[in-house]
Amino acid sequence: MSFWNLKAELIDIIEFLDDSRDTVSWRFERHDNEIKHGAKLIVRPGQMACFVNEGKLADVFEEGTYTLTTQNLPILATLQGWKYGFESPFKAEVYFMTTRQITDLKWGTKAPFMYPSERFGPIDMRGFGSYAMKVSEPGKFLTEIVGTAQHLTYDAFAEFLRGRVTSKVVDAISESQLPLEKIAMNQDELSEVCKQRLTSEFAMFGLELTIFMVESLTMPEEEKKQIYEYIRMEKIDMAKYQQKSAADAMKMAAANEGGGGAAASGVGMGMGFAMANQMGQMFNPPAAQSNQPQSGGATPPPVPGVAMFHVVVNGQQAGPYDMNALKQMVASNQL
Repeated sequence: MSFWNLKAELIDIIEFLDDSRDTVSWRFERHDNEIKHGAKLIVRPGQMACFVNEGKLADVFEEGTYTLTTQNLPILATLQGWKYGFESPFKAEVYFMTTRQITDLKWGTKAPFMYPSERFGPIDMRGFGSYAMKVSEPGKFLTEIVGTAQHLTYDAFAEFLRGRVTSKVVDAISESQLPLEKIAMNQDELSEVCKQRLTSEFAMFGLELTIFMVESLTMPEEEKKQIYEYIRMEKIDMAKYQQKSAADAMKMAAANEGGGGAAASGVGMGMGFAMANQMGQMFNPPAAQSNQPQSGGATPPPVPGVAMFHVVVNGQQAGPYDMNALKQMVASNQL
């Protein structure tokens, strides 16, 4: 890595050769030596050079080779009072900025954040991803970030941004209002939303956010299983599910005839019917249920002293039957 050359105690070449690939800013070393009038400034591809006079930003140079004179240092000449040009050596701080794209920078939530799901309530979630950026306004970047730092690396700068990035990303994801079951399938959309939210944040420091990616959104395994099971149940044909649940309950009651008598069997069947009916109400709105035709137009009567049941036979409501009648129907494969 070469930074400066000396000739007769005067600097006549100003350049920065960087082979480290991790430098974002470097202050040219002059060790109180003065810059020679007519010195060469070499700004290589992927670099910009900023001249600073007593803490004030002066002239900025893009890629190219320059002979330093009053003509191409107009701001510095004004700050130093060169009314009629200059012939003698001068002093100024020179900062080289890397303007190439900085890639594969990481972001991630150190702790879970609450995703406000309308259907399932607040859900603990973590997010991870990557982004790329570059210096777009060297003067602003120098003023806001570099200051007087001799050497600023990508790692040190990324650490500065990480907290700000994560905070904005959490806000953007929480406000996206995407259904929880779809959020993992819309990462491209979320990435674009986050990029738009962060663009102005990066611009404050003279930076351009070129790429932003949401690569992973995760939730606790137990919560994920419960949610996916709920979604799966929503897609089941509940009419068929109720019929199957009722038939299973009656078969179980008939099989357990000797283990508690008619009363116990009746309780078991009653619980089976109740569970099937409750699940049907969970997944079918009352309005939809009220539109379904009721066979016979009659509502089952209140439960009498002896347990009585209404059942569906060949798609038609039938009953009431007592326990003995139901056992006979089960035995003859009518149910």
